[in-house]
Amino acid sequence: MCRRAAGLRGGQSGAVMSVHLVLSHPLADSLNAHLAGEVERAVLARGLVLDRLDLYATAFAPALTQEERRGYYEPIAMPSAVADLHNRLLAAEHLIVVFPTWWFAAPAMLKGWFERVWSPGIAFDQGTPIRPRLSGLKSILVITTLGSPWWFDLLIARRPVRRSLKMGVFEACAPQARFDMLSLYEAESIEPARLVRFEARIRRAVERLE
Repeated sequence: MCRRAAGLRGGQSGAVMSVHLVLSHPLADSLNAHLAGEVERAVLARGLVLDRLDLYATAFAPALTQEERRGYYEPIAMPSAVADLHNRLLAAEHLIVVFPTWWFAAPAMLKGWFERVWSPGIAFDQGTPIRPRLSGLKSILVITTLGSPWWFDLLIARRPVRRSLKMGVFEACAPQARFDMLSLYEAESIEPARLVRFEARIRRAVERLE
């Protein structure tokens, strides 16, 4: 866990924007970890509050428990195992998620974070349709790497990760949040110049945080 609070920008009074950075990759020396580091540096350079969560490094358990599933529909006290993660999500004004796309889906670890942390009473209220609760989120930035070329993801697969996250999760729980997604294609054969250009895109995305 990494939480850092920087000074107020420009000497102005008031709260500093809070950014929740979530990394989901099992390797500490992975390209995704490198990109998360770029995000962290860009956020801190702006003087924002950073709360970094590395799901693998913290040994997050992604499987939804029986009690948590019952809590989706029954008025029972939710287990406290993820209470801290609930609080960290609720405190965020901006969410940045970094992960690899595997088999045209998010990793199981990240999906488990959504299932266990984006729970009823926290991210939404049950109903048809469900009612959003994450009104404090102003923006959501997704950064993902893919082994496939852009044309396969866009034209053949029709961007399944973007559709499932944007429409199935974020618009349901935080419809007011501005959504953006940066996809690094053919990441297994990335050359230095293209990586530098992608890092610049990350910095520009962080600069756009309101």
